[in-house]
Amino acid sequence: MSVSISTRTLGLTAPQAIAGRKIRLAMVGCGRISKNHFSSVSAHAENLELVGVCDTEPQRLEAAVAACGVPGFKSLTELLADCDVDVVVLGTPSGLHARQAIEAAEAGRHVVTEKPMATRWRDGRRMVEAFDRAGVRLFVVKQNRRNATLQLLKRAVEKRRFGRIYMATVNVFWTRPQEYYDSERWRGKWEFDGGALMNQASHYVDLLDWIVGPVESVQAYTATLARNIEVEDSGVVGIKWRSGALGTLSVTMLTYPKNLEGSITILGEKGTVRVGGVAANEMLHWEFDSHDPDDDLARDSSYVTKSVYGHGHAAYYENLIKVLRGECEPDTDGRSKPLTTVGECEPDTDGREGLRSLELLTAMYISARDGRRVSLPLEH
Repeated sequence: MSVSISTRTLGLTAPQAIAGRKIRLAMVGCGRISKNHFSSVSAHAENLELVGVCDTEPQRLEAAVAACGVPGFKSLTELLADCDVDVVVLGTPSGLHARQAIEAAEAGRHVVTEKPMATRWRDGRRMVEAFDRAGVRLFVVKQNRRNATLQLLKRAVEKRRFGRIYMATVNVFWTRPQEYYDSERWRGKWEFDGGALMNQASHYVDLLDWIVGPVESVQAYTATLARNIEVEDSGVVGIKWRSGALGTLSVTMLTYPKNLEGSITILGEKGTVRVGGVAANEMLHWEFDSHDPDDDLARDSSYVTKSVYGHGHAAYYENLIKVLRGECEPDTDGRSKPLTTVGECEPDTDGREGLRSLELLTAMYISARDGRRVSLPLEH
C-alpha cells in the first residue's frame, strides 16, 4: 500500500498553521483545468480566497481577471513578488511544474500542482527535496482518489475482502482529436506534455499502486497511430505486482467517436469489482463472498459526470484546508482522529505520494523505449 512520509517522520520543521483568516490562493495557468480549481475555491468560500491569477497568454489572463475579479500577473515571478498568497496552484503545462513549484517553494509558498507533478523522474525528486528544504507543503492533485466508487474499492482492498488478488485491469479509452493537440503549442510535446500515459492516463496509473499495491515490474508498448504529435496516442502495459497479481493498463486517445471509459476491474479469490463509466464514476459490478456494510453503500456510489475529470477537485481541497489549518482527516475506517499538533496531519497526496505514480510512468516509458521489462523501484 502507498505510504506518505510526514515532515515529522523526517525530522523537519512543520509549517505554521493558517488560522483566523481565509487561506489565500493564486491560480497559475488559466486554461482547461483552471475552472475546476476556481469552482473548488468558490465551494469552500468560508475557508479559501482567490487573490490572484497568472497566465502568459494575454487574452486568457484578461478573461480570468474579468471572471474572478482579482489582480492578474503575467509571470509567476511577478505574482510571487506582488501578491500576498499562501498557496500557488499550478495548472500550467506539466513540463513547467518542477521549475515553477521550486520557485514558489523558495519564496515560502505552499503549492498545489496538477498531474503529473513533473514529466521527468529527476525533476519530481528535485521538487520533493526543494519543499523539504523550504519547510512548505507540496500537494499533488489526485482527485480521482476522492471518487465515492474508488474510496469503496480502496476500502475493500484494505479490509482484505478480495482475499488474494489475482488480476487487475485498467482501461482509459478516450478521444483527443488533432484539433486538441493543435490548440496549444505545448500539447503533444515530450518536454512539456507527455503522451497518453503521462498526461491523460496519469490518474489511472496512480490507481495501480494506490489501490492494488506496489508494482514489481512492467512491460510496455507505445505507439503514435493517428495523431501528428511527438508523443504516443496509445499504449499497453503488462504489470506484475509484488503480491504476485497480474494485470494490464490499456490506454488510447483514438476512441471513436467520443470518450468511452475510464475503468478498473479487480478479480480476487473472494470478490470481483468493476468500476467504470467515463471517469471511474459508475459501480458496474460489486460482489464478495460475505456481507459488509459497504455493500449497501456501493449500490448508491455511482454518480453522473460528463467530464473525464470527475467531481473530485472540491473534495481534494477539503484535505488541503484541514492540513493547512492543522486539523486531521478521519481514519480510512471512518473514525475521527483526535486533533493534534500541527505537522501530524499530512496531505492525502504530497510530493512523495506523487512520485509513486511518476516512478511507474517513467518505468513504462523506459520499457517501451528499450523493449524490455523494467523492475521497480528505479533506484535502490
